[in-house]
Amino acid sequence: MKYSSVSNLIVIALFLGFISASSLVHVLTESWWFEAVGFSQVFWTRLTWQVGLWFGLLGLYLVVLLGNYFWAMHLTRHRIFRVLVESGRWNPRSESLPNVVAIALALFLSFTAATTSGSAWETVLQYLNPSSFAVQDPIYQQDVGFYLFRLPLYQWLQQVVLSLGLWSLVLAVAVYSLKGELSIGRGWQHLVTGGAKIHLGLLLAAIALAVATGFWLERYELLYSADGVVYGAGFTDIHARLSAYWFMGISTLVLAALFIGSLWQRSVALPVFGMGVYVLALVLVSGLYPWFQQEFIVKPNELTKEAPYIAHSIDLTRKAYNLETVERQDYPVENQLDQAAIAAKQSTLQNIRLWDYRPLLSTYQQLQEIRLYYRFSDVDVDRYTLDDDYQQVMLAARELDYSRVPTEAKTWVNQRLKYTHGFGAVMSPVNRVTRNGLPEFLIQDIPPVSNTSLEITQPRLYYGETTDSYIFTGTSTDEFDYPRSEENAANRYDGLGGVPMPTWFHRLAYALDLGNFTVLISNYFTPESRILYHRPILERVQQIAPFLSYDNDPYLTIVDGRLQWIIDAYTVSDRFPYSAPVARSPDFTQAFQGSNISQVLQSNTNYIRNSVKVVVDAYDGVPQFYVVDDQDPLLNTYRQIFPNLFRDRDQIPETLQAHFRYPVDLFKIQSQMYAVYHMSNPEEFYNREDVWRFPLEIYEGRQEVMEPYYVIMDLPGGDRPEFTLILPFTPTNRDNMIAWMAARSDGSNYGKLLLYEFPKQELIYGPRQIEARIDQDPEISQQLTLWSQEGSRVIRGDLLVIPIQQSLLYVEPVYLRAEQGELPELRRVIISYGDRTVMEPSLDEAIAAIFGSPVPVAEARPDTGAADTPVLPALVDDALTAYQNAQNALQQGDWASYGRYQQELGDLLERLNQPSGEPLPTP
Repeated sequence: MKYSSVSNLIVIALFLGFISASSLVHVLTESWWFEAVGFSQVFWTRLTWQVGLWFGLLGLYLVVLLGNYFWAMHLTRHRIFRVLVESGRWNPRSESLPNVVAIALALFLSFTAATTSGSAWETVLQYLNPSSFAVQDPIYQQDVGFYLFRLPLYQWLQQVVLSLGLWSLVLAVAVYSLKGELSIGRGWQHLVTGGAKIHLGLLLAAIALAVATGFWLERYELLYSADGVVYGAGFTDIHARLSAYWFMGISTLVLAALFIGSLWQRSVALPVFGMGVYVLALVLVSGLYPWFQQEFIVKPNELTKEAPYIAHSIDLTRKAYNLETVERQDYPVENQLDQAAIAAKQSTLQNIRLWDYRPLLSTYQQLQEIRLYYRFSDVDVDRYTLDDDYQQVMLAARELDYSRVPTEAKTWVNQRLKYTHGFGAVMSPVNRVTRNGLPEFLIQDIPPVSNTSLEITQPRLYYGETTDSYIFTGTSTDEFDYPRSEENAANRYDGLGGVPMPTWFHRLAYALDLGNFTVLISNYFTPESRILYHRPILERVQQIAPFLSYDNDPYLTIVDGRLQWIIDAYTVSDRFPYSAPVARSPDFTQAFQGSNISQVLQSNTNYIRNSVKVVVDAYDGVPQFYVVDDQDPLLNTYRQIFPNLFRDRDQIPETLQAHFRYPVDLFKIQSQMYAVYHMSNPEEFYNREDVWRFPLEIYEGRQEVMEPYYVIMDLPGGDRPEFTLILPFTPTNRDNMIAWMAARSDGSNYGKLLLYEFPKQELIYGPRQIEARIDQDPEISQQLTLWSQEGSRVIRGDLLVIPIQQSLLYVEPVYLRAEQGELPELRRVIISYGDRTVMEPSLDEAIAAIFGSPVPVAEARPDTGAADTPVLPALVDDALTAYQNAQNALQQGDWASYGRYQQELGDLLERLNQPSGEPLPTP
């Protein structure tokens, strides 16, 4: 062998060795990380099966491919490759060239097959740990678990066998062709003879058996047919295509028998003739016959023929999306609210969300980011009992954004050792606003200052939504904690997060894995040092359990003084028979544009459960996977595979469970499917007589699909206020409301879905119609136009439909933002009820404008024993009149009158602040 060849082999060996060493180092560091977070069993289970299947497939492909190649070479050992002789440059040493090419091709195919089977471990483990759904498909009477846990492995094995057969055939044909065993000169009947004929005949028979198995398995794929009026097998599928698969499967077995039978014949005429008949049958039976059935039997009588299959689709789609448990009730709209009813529903009214998360995020960023390197990336909605008051709040985490650090300060020490964490959070009630139109903070500033009973005892965020870099703690230098006026505060991390790096070997491993040798040579490290990585919380949980799908919108909670992230995890599948994928539902693109789990929906998902809540402590970073739906068979299979990963529902702390909320995106998926699949009658479904859709609303001049929204409210028939997620429905191509759906989140009612249907014979205004009424109100439209012309930008927030005692209250906040500014202010609240629409500076004033002054507490609650105080309503009326007079004077430019009315209003408010509205004491 020449020197250059040896050199090339050495280079290749060194390159492969480096790749292997890098992979082994990464496996080592990942094993340390999994051990640090307490999920070593998950890591080693996955790795063992992945490596085992990888080597198993590699070995299988090499044995089969090279076995067939060397068998062909053995049968033609007395022949040489004619192509080498005909070239005129024959060299005896070139006999090794075909072997090199064949081995290289076999290695390439084997590595490719082994590498592309990376997800096969999950298929195999699901097969070995199946769960029953206790639901059978209506065609083959198989449990749904067969389609999720058994069938995928059968299909994968069939593809492996077929692939091996085809590539083996290619190698054998190449050898026999190049060595002259395949010769047309003998006539096509004697194209191949002898041992080569036996070899090729056996390979063709094996391929035919694999194809026959494919036809047998393809019968089950009819349950996912998308060609009929519904998703799943229809009349043509069952009465034509199913018969065609049986016929073609048996025909393929006959063809395999012909290949075997021809081994005892000198001619290949019989299998060649059989293949011709087979192709003709494939065209007629699998193509023309189903087409004829559909066009001339089904289409003229489609409803009659398809009705049973429509019923199958309705039933199984509801089961797949857990819609069969929806409780339906009538909701007659009476619109008989009065002052007493309003006073009795203060828990609902005082939790109406006036702050839209989009302008509020901008306000948070302007008022509470404090320093340029902090960032609020999202605003979350939750509920807390604060000062004995159950109320809805909005909150956001103040995370560290290292990209905002000044360029001159971007050093390795600052990035990895100093700027390590965010600090604190802000919280504000959904309904309160300051005189300047800004949110009234319950928690604010650095360190966090609480204006309520809720305290943050550990405000540091080492793990969050935007913490995307690795850092080191426990070094010999202090971390930057938070800014102070005189000097910055310092901190030393003492949490449970991170991987210990006590030795030089650990530092070497991470230096190699990270490709940064500063880790190895830096003098800042100590035996107590730790490395914190996989810090973005979504990346963190996906690293542990990639087989779950995750909501891309984690939300922050404050539990026992600590900042905790809650992530909704889903079990999903595209293998539930007869269940329609969300992507096939009407208005899919519009309803799910920008959806947090849209990547899941695009994969033809037709089964979903929110079975797991993942909780990640912002300081320690240790994820906890809590089971919230132990009836989910898919999750139960994963629990068998990974017995140490999930925690039972009874292990969830009550203080944490109190903040579990029904996921918005799951609710959107279920609502979107229910908009069609609430129809249970096949004829009604076929005619699409009662298809619903999400309402439309206007935001910043754009028409958008209304999002579901959380509200604390008294559900009809309920005995206390609940944290509920609701969404109205409108008929397709119409704007009036037809129903509204609610998902409950509190206590034992978590996950229950309720549907309230409006009378179909009455007109119930939908959000888009209310928006039109607002636009047509001369006073409101004039005021909004005036603001827009004075250098401000008017932002109309989400229009909320609030059901109260068989009535509907429509509420829309109005924000003002300077054209050149980023600080939206809440300036008006629009309320529409019945035939009245008003716009006032506050929610209370808007309610008073429609229903009159609120009933005093003493009158609203006679059982308290408090005396009636008739002076209070009069004072409220006088204050409202003074305010309206002041506004009129302001619009007319009468500043003297405006000042007088403002003084009168101030006096009245002071009197209202006295115990019984008595006159103010004179000096």
